[in-house]
Amino acid sequence: MPESEPAGWRQVTVVVGGLAALVVVLLSAFALPPLHSGPHDVPVAVVGDPVAVQDVADGLEAAQPGGYAVTSAENAARARELILDREAYGALVLGESGPRMLIASAASNAVATQLRAVADRLGDEEGTEIPVEDVRPFPADDPTGAGLAAGALPLALGGWIAAVVLLMTVRGPRQQAAGAVGFAVVGGLALTALIQFGFGTFDGNYWATAAAAALGISAAAWAILGLRTALGNAGLGLGAIALILLGNPLSGLASAPELLPAGWGTLGQFLPPGATGSLLRSVAYFDGAAAAGPGLVLAGWLTAGILLYAAGVRRAAQRAAAVSADDAPKTSPTTGSGAAGVPSTAGAE
Repeated sequence: MPESEPAGWRQVTVVVGGLAALVVVLLSAFALPPLHSGPHDVPVAVVGDPVAVQDVADGLEAAQPGGYAVTSAENAARARELILDREAYGALVLGESGPRMLIASAASNAVATQLRAVADRLGDEEGTEIPVEDVRPFPADDPTGAGLAAGALPLALGGWIAAVVLLMTVRGPRQQAAGAVGFAVVGGLALTALIQFGFGTFDGNYWATAAAAALGISAAAWAILGLRTALGNAGLGLGAIALILLGNPLSGLASAPELLPAGWGTLGQFLPPGATGSLLRSVAYFDGAAAAGPGLVLAGWLTAGILLYAAGVRRAAQRAAAVSADDAPKTSPTTGSGAAGVPSTAGAE
């Protein structure tokens, strides 16, 4: 009808404007982190007397302002412990035999590369070569950890797609819940098997790593199930933003959270892809060190998703019951056992 044309054109304008804004946000989310990447408070340890430690800290600050957070370690053994506990990415050991650098490429290949460059620069200043020891490297079959970095998007997309497929094809909340649990378990086992035995990226305990992957997939899938059930299609959009639009580029899997723009790396660790990546890294390479933080983040997403899903299912059941009550045939209170909907004529003159 002619009177509906203005409303239709307004709708087109709103949709086009919204899509353009979405593309801008998408480009910003994927392009800004690499463009503005660099070290931000990367924790490193230094072994030496207080004056030497301060000199190193001052030198790092001058070369990269705000780039490194230096802490003092009593000895090389303590420095190694800090690295394996994931409290530091590396350590500079200043000893009588000369300085040496400890790194852990499995914690972040990008940070390890930067620490190697720091060792080279310090060696040039000292006129000597500073040896570098990798205390926790990636397995030989995947020395750069490419398989781990490549797993971020499948984890995010897998949980999102699984939830959408379950909502579209499976009827009944119990069946959908069972499907989500089953997919998380099977997906975790399959994904870990592929990365560990197919790519050679993981070399830790398979079952523990698979459990970490299953928790990440479950958190993503339940987040989408809960958002969609409670909020409708808007929930799918919010889930896509959290898991894909922001979660993937801010996960830090390809580099490290401390190498992303200040604040963005921290945000990424509170989203499922970033938390899943950090949990997998801790479990697969560091015997679970520093796994509590990302594990709690994923548990929070999982719990919130389940609660939203339960609330949405309960609300849908209440609406269905209300509709059924409104559509039910009504019987006059005076009809007794007479036919429903037929007014009683008893006592009429």
